[in-house]
Amino acid sequence: MNDTEMIECHEPALQMQRLISIMKRLRAPQGCPWDAEQTHKSLITNMIEEAYEAVDTIQRDDWQQMREELGDVLLQVVFHAEIAQENGRFDFNDVAAEVSEKLIRRHPHIFASSRADTTDAVLTQWDKIKRQEKGAEATPYLHGTGKGLPALLRAWKLQKKAAKAGFDWPDAQGALDKVKEETAECEEILPLPEEDPRLTEELGDLLFSVVNLCRKKGIDPEVAMAGANKKFERRFNEMERLLARDGLTLDQADLDAMEARWQQAKSAE
Repeated sequence: MNDTEMIECHEPALQMQRLISIMKRLRAPQGCPWDAEQTHKSLITNMIEEAYEAVDTIQRDDWQQMREELGDVLLQVVFHAEIAQENGRFDFNDVAAEVSEKLIRRHPHIFASSRADTTDAVLTQWDKIKRQEKGAEATPYLHGTGKGLPALLRAWKLQKKAAKAGFDWPDAQGALDKVKEETAECEEILPLPEEDPRLTEELGDLLFSVVNLCRKKGIDPEVAMAGANKKFERRFNEMERLLARDGLTLDQADLDAMEARWQQAKSAE
């Protein structure tokens, strides 16, 4: 089956190859001008946005939309693989083979004779094999951890890895006490002018300690933050609606008027 025939193919088992063929056509001469001019770097934002949009559908249990968003994530992988193939670096099959071999190597308790009966044992084994593969035994333990992640998620990853080495609070109370300590330090430096670098440093420490508390309670800080964002948006929208009901716009309402409607919105939930 040639590429033209594959593009028209609807056999379920061949849809991955169909997607690859469609991407080749889009990038080929006389294809789509936009697709043809994309590079690995120009697609960075797309990769990040599609991943976050997929996460949003998971958090909302929106299975229909999740299927579409996961397709968009897959498209980014196919897009990058096609660009790489055009430059003689690798193709999609190389990408799939790489991750397949990695999964087999890092699951010796399934595909070899290793023993790992608990989740903690599996994760410890995974990390050990990963460090051996990358020749990282002589490098700092946290080297490369969470590189490229947003700061909030990277803090979580750093703390999780440090905890594997035994550097961790014994319980959530220790993490909460650290949040209180950092809050007190922020109160001390609050009078400083905004340009003082100590403000950024101390507020960063406070955020880092809150992430640690989330981790100790088994809560993904990104999920917690996303929930807080949605709650704020929902209550703000209701506050705005209540103001409008009383003949006020956001520009016309003072802080007291906003606060009164905010409390109404909060109580109604």
